[in-house]
Amino acid sequence: MQDSATIIKFLGQAAALAEENMLKGLGGPFGALVVKDGRVVGRGFNQVTSLNDPTAHAEVQAIRDACKNLSSFQLEDCEIYTSCEPCPMCLGALYWARPKAIYFASTRKDAADAGFDDDLIYREIVLPVEKRSIPTKGYSYEGHLRVFELWKSKRDRVEY
Repeated sequence: MQDSATIIKFLGQAAALAEENMLKGLGGPFGALVVKDGRVVGRGFNQVTSLNDPTAHAEVQAIRDACKNLSSFQLEDCEIYTSCEPCPMCLGALYWARPKAIYFASTRKDAADAGFDDDLIYREIVLPVEKRSIPTKGYSYEGHLRVFELWKSKRDRVEY
């Protein structure tokens, strides 16, 4: 774990990135940094509305930037600093990236109070598939597991 002064410094930078780009009209009030060995290696800010991309959240953008800069699909030796508690999508992306720590400033309740209510998704995730508000149904068909069988037998696969 980092010391409090370092955490606050990078959280402040993430918030400044969020503010700067929100005021430019590029997206919502969210910013994120990826830091490795005390150096920023990835930056991201919310660009959902400017890119017309619902996945262009600050954390996802920062992960993409850091992975490109580090030529790696994993961020094991990195910390994530984000201006707000990650939404479920970003949290999932962060877990896939495997950083050693995640630090956030504002909470999801703070975000909800500003009109960003991720609580619906948090509530939906724990429901059985058939109870979710967006109709969702899995279908099996002959051969649907073929790609997984091929993956398991692939000798040169890259684990992640």
